[in-house]
Amino acid sequence: MEISALQKERAAYQPKLPKALQGTVKIQEGEPTQSVDNQEDIKKLFPNTYGMPLIEFVPSNVTNGKKVNVGVILSGGQAPGGHNVISGLFDEIKKLNPESRLYGFLMGPGGLVNHNYIEITEDYVQNYRNTGGFDMIGSGRTKLEEEEQFEKGLEVIRELNIHAIVIIGGDDSNTNACVLAEYYAAKKYGVQVIGCPKTIDGDLKNDQIETSFGFDTATKTYSGLIGNIERDCNSSRKYWHFVKLMGRSASHIALECALQTQPNICLISEEIQARDKTLNDIVEYIANIVAYRANQGKNYGVVLVPEGLIEFVPAIGRLIQELNDLLAEHGADYKDLKEEAQREYILAHLSAANKATFETLPEGVARQLSLDRDPHGNVQVSLIETEKLLSDMVADKLEKWAKEGKFNGTFASMHHFFGYEGRCPAPSNFDANYCYVLGVSAALLIANGKTGYMAIVKNTTAKPEDWKAGGVPITMMMNMEKRNGEMKPVIRKALVDLEGAPFKTFASLRDKWSKETCFVYPGPVQYWGPSEVCDQPTKTLALEQAK
Repeated sequence: MEISALQKERAAYQPKLPKALQGTVKIQEGEPTQSVDNQEDIKKLFPNTYGMPLIEFVPSNVTNGKKVNVGVILSGGQAPGGHNVISGLFDEIKKLNPESRLYGFLMGPGGLVNHNYIEITEDYVQNYRNTGGFDMIGSGRTKLEEEEQFEKGLEVIRELNIHAIVIIGGDDSNTNACVLAEYYAAKKYGVQVIGCPKTIDGDLKNDQIETSFGFDTATKTYSGLIGNIERDCNSSRKYWHFVKLMGRSASHIALECALQTQPNICLISEEIQARDKTLNDIVEYIANIVAYRANQGKNYGVVLVPEGLIEFVPAIGRLIQELNDLLAEHGADYKDLKEEAQREYILAHLSAANKATFETLPEGVARQLSLDRDPHGNVQVSLIETEKLLSDMVADKLEKWAKEGKFNGTFASMHHFFGYEGRCPAPSNFDANYCYVLGVSAALLIANGKTGYMAIVKNTTAKPEDWKAGGVPITMMMNMEKRNGEMKPVIRKALVDLEGAPFKTFASLRDKWSKETCFVYPGPVQYWGPSEVCDQPTKTLALEQAK
């Protein structure tokens, strides 16, 4: 296997462990827990895994040396650090008992159902320590929801004498992990299921999960790219750069990148929804800043746009909700109609208000909202060129203002979408450490007989040796939400908190950033050098935990 010089040197990096995990460990249980909402519904659906206590690992002088065979699954989109979760898991089960074995199910949850796997050995894992990507075993988006899948998976679990499954994924994947844990517990199959919090979007967090892994590396990667664009922008001084950033359900990435790079404009979807802003309101906001800077002789700037913005514009959000219900109930009626007939069918079935909104949208955007969905039934917002839609509408607005004598500058735009660029970089020191500790914690939850838990690490703005590791019952994070026309138990997504320190800090500075040129150029992710350069957490985490 050919490796780069960086990967060769990076392989030698030894992730740091909290003091509590450096020797033998025991668990310290807290009080019983309950779900964040819909307690009776969740308890009824998860009678065997509901109400379990929070867990923290503390030092012990007793060794649990039982042999355990573990299966591991990477689920959903890639996030930097996934390989280190597997490395930590591998090292810890071998430390507890050298005869323990780790199996990787290939290409996501489908590998469990279809019995596609490899054994992960010491030689194999060495190739992937501190590397980005999920290519060690691949990932996939198969949803584990059906009893038939659970039973099919059980066949290979029995064949390999596997005691526990670790699912590394986001909110949907960990919801599926909880369903699987409940099913195997109800059947008394003796198979444990543990989750790990992964998503670069940053929306899998709460009182127990301080950050999802990959967010640190991804936002530092995007911020380095945005800084490069800002420097180019400030050099040529002739373009407005519209940068769309990954994050379909929340604006955490856009907010963190804004705090790192100080662009002229950053839109926050949650604020737009809370303030009931229209698409025209957003366009006028951008156009006014463009006009102000033009009057100062600055016909250039940078605008950050969250990927999921379009869904958060209230009028469009209401339209999407009705379209979701319509597709769930009547999708089969029009899926074979020709394109124009499909549009007419939709218009005929929408309420008056949503019909009016639908008719104002550009044809391509309207089609995306109504027809092209991902496997979970979601609008594929990453395919909607929101950045281009906004710049085109701003250009139209400025052209109108110019005719009215209200704008005398120039406006030329460039467009960028940073998505896949941030999913697979070599993990930052923070993510390398964090993910390794998550893997060790998952192994310790298994060793202590737990199921239906997610591995967690807390106190993450301190030095790694002072981090606190443990587990949280997945049911504690769940509520009931409407998905594809049905109420389902899901882990509640964390949106940007408009009363939180990260947003308030941004809001207090954005007016200055819009008028002046305050660009910050973070540069690429650094792995060696002074701790204040290499080991810092995100600004979001630092502001949230500021004492």
